[in-house]
Amino acid sequence: MTAFPVPTMPVPPVSVVGLGQLGGSLAAALDAAGREVRGWDVDPAARDAAAARGVRITPEVGGVVVLAVPLPVLGRALDDLTVAPDATVTDVGSIKVPVLGALGPRFGDRYVGGHPMCGTERSGHAATDPSLFTGARWALCLEPDTDLRRWLRVAEVALTVGAEVVPVTAAEHDDAVAAISAVPHLLAAALAAAAEQAGPLALALAAGSFRDGTRVIGSDPAFVTALVEGNAGPAAAALDRVRAQLDRPVAELVAAGHAVRTALGDPAGRRPVRVPLDRPALLALGRAGGAVTRRLAAFVEGWVPGSSGRQA
Repeated sequence: MTAFPVPTMPVPPVSVVGLGQLGGSLAAALDAAGREVRGWDVDPAARDAAAARGVRITPEVGGVVVLAVPLPVLGRALDDLTVAPDATVTDVGSIKVPVLGALGPRFGDRYVGGHPMCGTERSGHAATDPSLFTGARWALCLEPDTDLRRWLRVAEVALTVGAEVVPVTAAEHDDAVAAISAVPHLLAAALAAAAEQAGPLALALAAGSFRDGTRVIGSDPAFVTALVEGNAGPAAAALDRVRAQLDRPVAELVAAGHAVRTALGDPAGRRPVRVPLDRPALLALGRAGGAVTRRLAAFVEGWVPGSSGRQA
């Protein structure tokens, strides 16, 4: 497939709106990487903490504007700020179709939906960690009307902080994240609640398996509720698949799950690829389970699962 030329543009500043765990970590990581970064938060304590890490605090935002605020307020996050008219707007929200519906009409092709797959059960500016994105997957939405030049600018932000970019559509993202994020939060909640019903002895004996299995439900309950209810259809379908798995014979289920889990993240199972800057080719990379790791002039480099060897 033939790539089309993408004009070179000056590297823009990055403005991070919301300086909690994700936003604060992103601003700190970008500053450490030498990118010009600005920040804003409605919380003065978050602003002070970011300023102490070298972030320029200002309500005037431009360049690549990253909305790192809770899902319920994403649509209002820029209302009281001065936004450059040519700014590219992205976000780090954990669901994408509703956010696209809220921000797309306002910003048109200036909006590029994103979701870095990282973070912990902690929240707030005290949880800032500049290494948070290192090695993480960062889903970046390519809709039919997405401006590829703006998509690349957001991709470059993700690559700068050590993430790997996964091209997706908003709908594909929400289907996938329901299975690997929404459902684990619900299962963790159910496991914790069922263990409590088992009595004080069960909780007293709880160790590593219980701790690991329930870790994510230590997250802010409002975040988990928004994550699941905002993506209700895909989350319900993903839960149905889990229920079907639980009906399998125990030995068969355990073996199948073990095989999937042990195969995850095996670098030996990655095949390097070079992909043209073309929406179908980029989406094919994401659908194959691959990711972008580097931007070139008219291509990106990355990998897909598979045997070793290089594909031009």
